[in-house]
Amino acid sequence: MLKFIIKRLLYIVLAMYLIITATFFLMQLAPGSPFTSERELPPAIEEQLNAKYGLDNPWYIQYKDYLVDTMTFDFGESMKYKGRSTNDIIAESFPVSLALGLQAMVLAIGLGVLLGVISALYHNRFGDYAATIFAILGISVPSFILAGLLQYYLAFEAGWFPVSGWKGFAYTILPSLAIAVTHAGFIAKLTRSSMLEQNNSEYVKLARAKGLGKWTIVFKHSLRNALLPVVTYLGPLFAGVITGSFVIEQIFAVPGLGRHFVTSITNRDYTVIMGTTVFYSLILLLAVLIVDILYSVIDPRIKLKGAKK
Repeated sequence: MLKFIIKRLLYIVLAMYLIITATFFLMQLAPGSPFTSERELPPAIEEQLNAKYGLDNPWYIQYKDYLVDTMTFDFGESMKYKGRSTNDIIAESFPVSLALGLQAMVLAIGLGVLLGVISALYHNRFGDYAATIFAILGISVPSFILAGLLQYYLAFEAGWFPVSGWKGFAYTILPSLAIAVTHAGFIAKLTRSSMLEQNNSEYVKLARAKGLGKWTIVFKHSLRNALLPVVTYLGPLFAGVITGSFVIEQIFAVPGLGRHFVTSITNRDYTVIMGTTVFYSLILLLAVLIVDILYSVIDPRIKLKGAKK
């Protein structure tokens, strides 16, 4: 386990270097300037701003400075939000995005596993058809369209939830649901296929022969093995609920990091763009590592390295 973790951490370091390099050069190739606006700045002021942020240096000097600063987790000062550093923006807004993402993740896993189990237990019956239709609709409808529908019908027409904002638990329900439904559909399909396979296994047939109840067999025997594909999906799921909240945060006016990221692209705020990209990449790479470790914990038969003959 220790060798596996060390090896994966080295891969993460290499992946982070490639991501940092790619992000830097993509920003160099992007047209325009962070200081471009409707009102043109005098050349002297623009030169002072370029000197302040090091944009007048050759690209290799900028690249070296960017690598050094990133290695020390110093992402620099925002070029648009005066007096605010990228680190401050991340520290202030990422907990909001994380809370929204984790809530959406819990909803997606709970709803998806429940629908998948019901679909498998009532195979080719009404429960299976209803759960499958919900899963297909969840996968097919984009989250931003679902967000608009939820706002209109549940917030504006019914008045059950606030339309937008972030002032309490009630404000988190609609955005987390908009993010969760698509992933719940994928999880439901994975759980259904895996449960159907487990239901035809020998140990489940033996449990039925002993007279155990349907739900007892599910929770004590088949569900644990059926969840292995779901655990594999946790890495992409975490990536989806965190990065998938970019547009949702804009729609629901949630003051999360995704909203700052979208705004920074519009404003060409290079330091915020590069800082949030590197930060999200590190979080997602670590999440994939944790999922791989959990995969072996749930099923001890799975080894983290090649089996020896």
